[in-house]
Amino acid sequence: MKFADLHVGQSAERTKEMTEALVLAYAEMTGDHSPVHVDESAAKKTRFGTRIAHGMLSAGFLSAVIGMDLPGPGTIWVAQALRFKQPVKLGDTITWRVEIKELFPEKKRAALSTICRNQRGELVIEGEGTILLLD
Repeated sequence: MKFADLHVGQSAERTKEMTEALVLAYAEMTGDHSPVHVDESAAKKTRFGTRIAHGMLSAGFLSAVIGMDLPGPGTIWVAQALRFKQPVKLGDTITWRVEIKELFPEKKRAALSTICRNQRGELVIEGEGTILLLD
């Protein structure tokens, strides 16, 4: 997608189930083997009562929406602020959504709203990002 094709209010989203395989792969890739993510018996003793996905694993799926859908290939993510509102549990189905909030034509940049909700429609992550288009 070219910068000229973008407009304020344009949005895209993807949905995926948070699985044990994803959590374990992320733990292996990053070295973050915190018990709340990988050890059910330890996680049961926490305020969550069960294992939860890594926050950055959950947020990381925004990259697919930005890099593949809106605006898509040729997009560089240059900034992101995140607020983790509640945990993502294994088995949750998360929808990652980005929406264009403002365009900066002189720099070929756009400000985005980034929102993640679970299968019950509950907000799990919210934030704002900035992207750069290479076109």
